[in-house]
Amino acid sequence: MTEFEYSESLIGDNKVSIHNFAEVSPKAELGKGVYVGSGAVIGSNVIVGPNTWIGPNVIIDGKVKIGSNNKIFPGACIGLEPQDLKYKGDATDVVIGDNNTFRECVTINRATFEGEKTIVGNQNLLMAYSHLGHNCEIGNSVVIANSVQIAGHVVVEDRAVIGGCLGIHQFVHIGYLAMVGGMTRVDRDVPPYCLAEGHPGRMRGLNKVGIKRLSIDKENKEEYLQLKRIWSLLFKSENVISDGLRIARQEKLLQSSARLCGFIELSIGKGRRGLMPSLMPNK
Repeated sequence: MTEFEYSESLIGDNKVSIHNFAEVSPKAELGKGVYVGSGAVIGSNVIVGPNTWIGPNVIIDGKVKIGSNNKIFPGACIGLEPQDLKYKGDATDVVIGDNNTFRECVTINRATFEGEKTIVGNQNLLMAYSHLGHNCEIGNSVVIANSVQIAGHVVVEDRAVIGGCLGIHQFVHIGYLAMVGGMTRVDRDVPPYCLAEGHPGRMRGLNKVGIKRLSIDKENKEEYLQLKRIWSLLFKSENVISDGLRIARQEKLLQSSARLCGFIELSIGKGRRGLMPSLMPNK
């Protein structure tokens, strides 16, 4: 066997393949079919599900639970201490689901205080050099492009797409099926189904590409037409947002419009960053 081949080991009674130059704690729990590349370091409180591929020079440490069928590319660092001056050494968590891809040099920090978690769902793609700060929550089927820097306590809902080379301010919420263009300054919430772009960031309209990909415009035409009308009422009419919401709630809202209005009601409430302005802000 050469130094570039894998050895087969038994950890927790599950057969795994570990490169000779990897360092894996005997207390780590690796599921059947896990591969660990050269120079990777796996800490003692790490649990990795079946058939997850861990590339060269990956570091996974702290309390980290990773599901099955994930791909973690070279240089990624998962579960290290949060970049938060309030952190005092608590044994906090990172929890990752199934079928995710983390490209080169992705960093995912664990949460700040005991009992808290940084969470990544299923089927997400985090491209190279993206950073996920402490206490963030990423849903399912999210795409985060290269060099996206996400501060602490950010929530990104299912099917959102975040363009490359941008920063997201702490406590911002990105809604379901939202699209944020590359190099946008994201310092406020982006509602579901919306397209945001610019510096400073501004809402440009609905995410028509994402809506088309899910066939909402064809399979649920009534729902799509209502969503367009409600969006225009909220962001292009003479009504202020609160009045637009009141008018919208006077009719029976279908799923998309109800989700949009519910998100906005929470966003303009206390304790949130508030809404990203539109190109045609209400008076």
